Amino acid sequence: MAAQAGGSGVPTGGEADGTDEVADLFRALGRQIKVARVRAGMSQKELGDRLGYGEETISSVEWGRRTPQPELLLAVDELLEGGGLLAAAAEDVERARARRRVRHPEWFRDYARLEAEAVELHDYSALAVPGLLQTKAHAQVVFRTRQPLLDEETVEQRVAARLDRQEIFKRWPPPFTTFTIDESVLRRPLGGWDVHYEQLEALLRFGRLRSVELQVLPMDRKEHPSLGGPFIMPTPKGKPQVAYLEVQHISRLITVRILAARYGCIRAQALTPEESLTLIDKMLGDR
Repeated sequence: MAAQAGGSGVPTGGEADGTDEVADLFRALGRQIKVARVRAGMSQKELGDRLGYGEETISSVEWGRRTPQPELLLAVDELLEGGGLLAAAAEDVERARARRRVRHPEWFRDYARLEAEAVELHDYSALAVPGLLQTKAHAQVVFRTRQPLLDEETVEQRVAARLDRQEIFKRWPPPFTTFTIDESVLRRPLGGWDVHYEQLEALLRFGRLRSVELQVLPMDRKEHPSLGGPFIMPTPKGKPQVAYLEVQHISRLITVRILAARYGCIRAQALTPEESLTLIDKMLGDR
């Protein structure tokens, strides 16, 4: 765990999400299966036929593209006389799979809990569409292009968890939320125009909710109050407002006073909510 801030139980430094370590384990097991297979003089197809698996499955496991299921490890260990080495890893694989089923990576969980409780939330996004407002297709592009690459199972888990966060807009009363987005974010057709068009339409829908104020910070402004990057300020029910910063999967929760003042300056320089929705609508028409 990262160091704790003032006994509050929130991390002050970044934590790895654990998914890279899981991938390393699966790749290592895949290499062990390959070594045992080659030592036995079998091809991937021959091993698959003997165990009831397809050649592509064996190949994907050996290359670390697919999770080595415990039953496969047990079968390979017995057939190729592995001496129990692969069988012994079956429990490790089960634990690793459980870690991958966690809804959010470790470094994000403290913020996710605060967001779920929020009665108020303010988000300045300078680099990407706010996670709370992303469509499924947009989120898939975000996670699929992440480096190092995530496997498809993890991508779908992360996408589902991101979309589930939008439930806060459906509860009553909903939190009061404001989103200020750099115009450059809206000009970047991430995933191609069809994906981007759908995302712009979603921003219009969110921006028209009574509990949401969405503003665009134009690129032609001669001053910029927050070149230091994006941030989010949630106010959990019955708790003081905090500020959340995230960069390169390193996260931090900090006191809010300076960023609250900065956010006021950002909103003052942005277009009004009505002007912002008009701009997004015009972008849709410019296709």
